Amino acid sequence: MTDEGLDERTTAARRAVEAVWRIESSRLIAGLARATGDVGVAEDVAQEALVAALQQWPSTGIPPNPGGWLMTTAKRRAIDAHRRAATHDRRIAVIAADLTSDAPAVDADVRVDAMDDHVGDDLLRLVLTACHPILSLESRVALTLRCLGGLSTDELARAFLVPEPTMAQRIVRAKRTLSQRQVRFELPPREELATRLGAVLEVVYLIFNEGYAATSGDDWVRPALCQEAMRLGRVLATLLPDESEVHGLLALRELQASRLAARVSPGGEPVLLPDQDRRRWDRLLVRRGLASLSRAEQTGGPLGPYAVQAAVAACYARALRPEDTDWARISDLYALLATIWPSPVVEVNRAVAVGFSRGPEAGLAVVDAVLAAGRLSDYPHLHSVRGDLLQRAGRRAEAAAAFQQAAGLTRSEAERSVFASRAAAASCDV
Repeated sequence: MTDEGLDERTTAARRAVEAVWRIESSRLIAGLARATGDVGVAEDVAQEALVAALQQWPSTGIPPNPGGWLMTTAKRRAIDAHRRAATHDRRIAVIAADLTSDAPAVDADVRVDAMDDHVGDDLLRLVLTACHPILSLESRVALTLRCLGGLSTDELARAFLVPEPTMAQRIVRAKRTLSQRQVRFELPPREELATRLGAVLEVVYLIFNEGYAATSGDDWVRPALCQEAMRLGRVLATLLPDESEVHGLLALRELQASRLAARVSPGGEPVLLPDQDRRRWDRLLVRRGLASLSRAEQTGGPLGPYAVQAAVAACYARALRPEDTDWARISDLYALLATIWPSPVVEVNRAVAVGFSRGPEAGLAVVDAVLAAGRLSDYPHLHSVRGDLLQRAGRRAEAAAAFQQAAGLTRSEAERSVFASRAAAASCDV
């Protein structure tokens, strides 16, 4: 075979490995964690199997069952690791039994049907373990995207704008903490599930937010993070079909994601909601989001904070023109949200709705109350909202100052550009 032929085969094999890893990594790590009882070990041996595939598939060809090949190889690496550590305990027998039942040989058409009965519970255990409350929030985010999203350390570092060694350390610390604290790979008691699930939903919520409105750097949006958060949300909705807030969060993310294409102009400039071309909104995602919201409402009981936020997003999605927006309902929904999820950020969002439903001075009363309480003085969006309300109230000099303050506080270059432009426009109107 010519060098060119070898290169093509290597490239094809690498693409196959990457595709299989994206599809199978969460199930692979979940199954390995069940077998080994340690998420850190599971992730390590899964990575070793990935390296082995990259080394072997270009010469041996892509196996008939790539996912099974990875699982078998990873389990053998786990057995080797136990043997090297001279820990010939009962876990070796358990892993070896799984290996025997799954497939007789790595080169065969490996079947992993034996794991299918466990895969749902395994994935749920993996989600709950990666988002365990003993981990810092940034570690939960990193480990979740690593174990369930299949993202490499380099991809994670680029997504969150940190050096690769920093991201690697987060992942290492997270796995070490789980091991040292002897966190068991198991479903929590029912009385603890709500609290643990809340930690999981918070991680998915923050991953999407960072993609939808990047807190730092040059990019206004990072669609890849939004897509990953929605994928995780759909996994959770499948695993926990009776949980209202799971469907509520998925609805919120899908409805907001429907606006992604319209949030950036063809030239790459940020476009705020009132100025967006709503014809560019993804109507399929809108329908999916509304369907998810309906499922959240049908589970019974009061809506939680994510479902209420999804109901707000639904108001925007149903309005084909900005002037059709039901601001009174949005104001009421934010008032409800403030009672079940008290937060000054909720009050800032409520100020926007109040400003449109009852006038800018009424909105200013809400946002100024937040400022007077000494809350969020360093939050750029508070000053941006205040600037918009001041401008609509005809107080343009004050509006320019508020926008300038917002520009000085944000770490996002795209946001800084928007706020500075609005400050300049308000100054010209004085």
